[in-house]
Amino acid sequence: MTSIEDLRYTSEHEWVDARDGVATIGITAYAADRLGDVVYVSLPEVGDTVEAGTVIGEIESTKSVGELFAPMSGTVTAVNEALADSPETVNADAFGEGWLLKIQYTELPELLGAAEYQELTRA
Repeated sequence: MTSIEDLRYTSEHEWVDARDGVATIGITAYAADRLGDVVYVSLPEVGDTVEAGTVIGEIESTKSVGELFAPMSGTVTAVNEALADSPETVNADAFGEGWLLKIQYTELPELLGAAEYQELTRA
């Protein structure tokens, strides 16, 4: 996986690792920490078409429910099936085994760099 500094980020606290037209997406450790203990993850189905900026899933924790937004338009090519049995992996390894889904895209939108995202979380 790409280093945390080389990932791109959204203002909705998602990280994006985009390579060769496929983006792996997860939530940041900051978001996972704010949510608390994740107990359930709802994701789109493989083959679903998603549109940038729309809600495509939910992450439920002991404290609240957070919406997952599509950072780009495209087709879902994979979802992290392991999260159905172990949603707490999102908290334990947000940037690794806690990835959420992969989207095949044709156009990558403007996303935040690591330094820009860090500034956002300090606000």
